[in-house]
Amino acid sequence: MATNRITIGDERAVIESTLDHNRAALIATVRGLSDADARRRLVASLTTPVSLIKHAAAAERIWFQRFWAGLDAADCDGYSERDEGTFAVADHESLADVIAEFERASQRSREIAARFDLDDTKDNPREGTVSMRWTLLAMIEEFARHAGHGDILREQIDRPTPR
Repeated sequence: MATNRITIGDERAVIESTLDHNRAALIATVRGLSDADARRRLVASLTTPVSLIKHAAAAERIWFQRFWAGLDAADCDGYSERDEGTFAVADHESLADVIAEFERASQRSREIAARFDLDDTKDNPREGTVSMRWTLLAMIEEFARHAGHGDILREQIDRPTPR
């Protein structure tokens, strides 16, 4: 399988490429779904295929816009509080809208991250002192986990288990 992932060389390029790969993998879990299927609640939590993408957009804003850029919530391009509201998809939002929102938030994260060296640090009230390297790796972990959730939800939608 051909890939444009960076797998050797500069540490930052490898990390950023892996993060972009996981962003794309998360989006791939919802591609081709109808808006109705993307909103299906198949588990007890607020997790739906589209809400995973919405949550990922908020995670981008929380870590890069709020934490690293120091923006107030009002200056962010969408929801950026650390609570279950990150999973809230408004009735008027389509799956395409939410994917576009995540892609915009991801692009803004790339721009903010580029202002910092991997070893630059900031104090985080929940995590302690963190580096940009740690943040990028934490986002890789976050999106890989949610892509796995998305894969399971997609399997339930595409191939429901007979009862």
